[in-house]
Amino acid sequence: MDYIRRSFTYNGKRYCVYGKTEREAIEKLVLKRQALENDEFVNPAKRTVSSWAIECVETYKVRQNSITREKYLQKMQSYVLKEIGSMLLKDVSPIICQQVLNLKADKSKATINDTYQMLRFIFKYAKINKFINSDPTEHLAKPTGYYNPRRSLTVAEERHFLNVLDSHYEPLYFALMYYAGCRPAEASSVEFRDIVMRENVRYLHIRGTKTKAADRYVPIVDGLAKFIPSSASPFELLCKNRYGKALNKDNKRRAWAHLCRLMNIDMGCKVYRNQLLLPFPLATDISAYSLRHTFCTNLQKRGVDIRTAQYLMGHADIQMTANIYTHVDFEIINQAAALM
Repeated sequence: MDYIRRSFTYNGKRYCVYGKTEREAIEKLVLKRQALENDEFVNPAKRTVSSWAIECVETYKVRQNSITREKYLQKMQSYVLKEIGSMLLKDVSPIICQQVLNLKADKSKATINDTYQMLRFIFKYAKINKFINSDPTEHLAKPTGYYNPRRSLTVAEERHFLNVLDSHYEPLYFALMYYAGCRPAEASSVEFRDIVMRENVRYLHIRGTKTKAADRYVPIVDGLAKFIPSSASPFELLCKNRYGKALNKDNKRRAWAHLCRLMNIDMGCKVYRNQLLLPFPLATDISAYSLRHTFCTNLQKRGVDIRTAQYLMGHADIQMTANIYTHVDFEIINQAAALM
């Protein structure tokens, strides 16, 4: 993409700004002139990684709300800026960027990818804005890291989940994953019109968009039916926040955190002044996706053939279903070991 360049002279020195549009370039020009007049302008040669990263996020992450940007900056501080934040942009070399990324070699693939993307983001726009002549992150090599596979709930975890589901402020969101195998994004997108009747049986039409196979019809069992409203307008979302909008990432994160809190308490965790006390009995390697995987595991336990399970899960590749179907529950292993 070609950027629009605008320049001006101040106190005998030439300054340049760049923007994606004419308006953006002019706005930057005005802001830079005002900063110069107020003696606030920082010479590009003296710009630190931290100061540029903050400005970069505020400038190029404008589609995100302020809370999301703040969380992104916090993660960036932890992953990148604590290592090189005080350095000048011009002093950061490719080997330094590689060393920052290598520090995450023993972390998960997700952490490594986040660190990589943040480094690329900072220096890509630093080069575009002419703060540096070359991008030191162009040839970074990602460490392997480790993959943290999703798993189903154990029998005990499943029992505690069902014990507390009714008392959660957003039970339908999690019920859709557990009883219908919805992905989190699918669960938050279900509308009242998606409840359909076929041959006197109620089905949930999951309008999946991940692949063609994701669009499917799943029978509505009694456990799910009790959470579905009896009436609503056709296009009304069944899961929504207090403003009537679709659940966003923060809404989903808070809902999951509250579910974990309820499950911990149900498992015997002590509470003092509304705070949970260590140790937390609930395992930390489960997520909302564990409910969807538990749906698949329960299909296997009930003798549902793998092709039908593939359809109900919305998997494009039957191998994805097979990976869950062939997974042996650790509790079964423990039970077998106890009999030996």
